[in-house]
Amino acid sequence: MAMEYLRDDHFRVIGSIETNASGKQVGRDAKYQRVGEYDPRTNQTRDRQFRLAGTGNLLAAMIWRTVEE
Repeated sequence: MAMEYLRDDHFRVIGSIETNASGKQVGRDAKYQRVGEYDPRTNQTRDRQFRLAGTGNLLAAMIWRTVEE
């Protein structure tokens, strides 16, 4: 499982994206709370309640939204 960390302008970790062997990605905020999931087979991103958020990989944008709140 690969892990990618997202950082702000001051190099603080604001979230992470985990990629499993099947290619699915799970986005988590700085508190390790799940913000969403991206499935490359369907090209859809779902939010933390598994509602459709949009097409394409929107995980980085969803993580950034948690910073602005």
